[in-house]
Amino acid sequence: MMKKNRHACVFLDRDGVINQDNPHYVYQLKKFKIMHRVIEALQKLYQHHFLLIVITNQAGISRKIYTSQDMETCHAYLQKKCQYIIHDFYHAPYHPTVSQSLSRKPGTLLFEKAIAQWFIDPQKSWMIGDKHTDILPAKTLHMQTIQITNDDQNSIAHYLSQNLWEATQIILNQLKKKQIHHY
Repeated sequence: MMKKNRHACVFLDRDGVINQDNPHYVYQLKKFKIMHRVIEALQKLYQHHFLLIVITNQAGISRKIYTSQDMETCHAYLQKKCQYIIHDFYHAPYHPTVSQSLSRKPGTLLFEKAIAQWFIDPQKSWMIGDKHTDILPAKTLHMQTIQITNDDQNSIAHYLSQNLWEATQIILNQLKKKQIHHY
């Protein structure tokens, strides 16, 4: 029996990577502001045959600040704006003050579910996040990591960037290097 090839994926945190973050949560369309060049970056990654999967903590749900439907409305809006190229969304609705869960980042459970459901090869995959808790589970699963940050002092990520567009360029440059080394 032939083995099926496993997919390369770019996992993305949502708030602070795709849309502007807000300490009071982002759950209303009027406050869901897609950051500069995000759509273009997602399209570029999609064109290079990466699966695109969003992994996001959404603690406001368990804290009863907003509903799953509010979150899904924001995700539907994002999908429409990027022409439905995001393959899936995984979210952890829990907050440590309300309920504990292994699915909440820095746990790896949501990543592991996506890896199993989409037949992803973690060693061909990337995680782009803006917090230590985004990077840690991806490193545990042996993915390449990029942290969107202005402060490189405490980052454990493999690479740092200012935004998703710059992170996309890092991934594509690394992809080119690997293709060159195959000859």
